[in-house]
Amino acid sequence: MKHTFIRVITVDILDHYSLRLHFDNDTVREINLEPVLYGELYEPLRDHDFFRQVTVDAEAGTIVWPNGADFDPDLLFAWDEHVKAFAKQMRKAEHACNH
Repeated sequence: MKHTFIRVITVDILDHYSLRLHFDNDTVREINLEPVLYGELYEPLRDHDFFRQVTVDAEAGTIVWPNGADFDPDLLFAWDEHVKAFAKQMRKAEHACNH
């Protein structure tokens, strides 16, 4: 069975840590990243000016920021299915780092 890799081709910046992602299979998803913006890599994205610096890395097929923060395009595509577990994991890791 051949696995087709999902790729982000464009991104639109919305309000409140939300993005509209256009995928290469003609799917468009709106996602809110706020629940997962914890930790050394993702915390800087809470700065709205920095968050707005998101771009698409055409080679990787995903969104990236100047500090190297990025997300797996498959995770972004299925965001609604995984965001709660991912957010819980990020908060748990942040809590462990602070103790």
